[in-house]
Amino acid sequence: MAHSFISIKKFVNEPYSEILGYPKSTPRQIKSRIKELDKLKIKSISLTGPTTLGKLEILGKGYVGVVVLAKKGSKEVALKIRRTDSQRKEMKSEAKLLKLVNSVNVGPKMIDVSKNFLIMEYIEGIKIVDWVNSLKGTGSVKKLKPTIRKVLEDCYNLDQIGFDHGELSNISKHVIVGKTKSTLIDFESSSVKRRPSNVTSITQAIFIGSGIAKRVQKIYKNPPKEKIIGALKQYKQEKSLENFENLLKILKM
Repeated sequence: MAHSFISIKKFVNEPYSEILGYPKSTPRQIKSRIKELDKLKIKSISLTGPTTLGKLEILGKGYVGVVVLAKKGSKEVALKIRRTDSQRKEMKSEAKLLKLVNSVNVGPKMIDVSKNFLIMEYIEGIKIVDWVNSLKGTGSVKKLKPTIRKVLEDCYNLDQIGFDHGELSNISKHVIVGKTKSTLIDFESSSVKRRPSNVTSITQAIFIGSGIAKRVQKIYKNPPKEKIIGALKQYKQEKSLENFENLLKILKM
């Protein structure tokens, strides 16, 4: 899908300035941020996406920042803009976490970072909840299983490096299903200091929780909850490949 882009220079004025300095900023802050974007070689932004900020469409919004589609040179990228009311003083710590997950091929690729901006690979896709809801008729199981398996494998890889995503129980906002790539996103609440529970959280969200779990159950018959919980307990005790593969077997993955 072709996107139309607006020059960064226009973001000095409202309503566009609201995105660069959300939720509240001074003209001086906006000018400073535009200079910062210039150094990062971000020339334009496209107002597109499933989330709205006022009347403007964006890719996403969280506690730390808002995410928009932007252009770095001729390449489309996802640009995370630090909120002016964020408790985080900079974006570099999140960039470090993203680099770490990239080391096991998880998440959008980290491209560049500055104090107020994080530039990542843009993955065109939809939230996993919307994707699961869009599956209909024959072939649904064939599409569903490899996607869920990939997400579970990503979570296993994060568990292995002692990395906890932190928000996977709320799966709807944190997994994107794209045509070329499906991946976990949004690592702003992540930590290497907590005990990782990625596989456990995502399994509970997809197979045991409400919402998405009910829809998955309609597409293919899940094993009884007791069996899943038993396999998860075993995996929690020892996050070994053997226990993970046993979980996949029980989930019929």
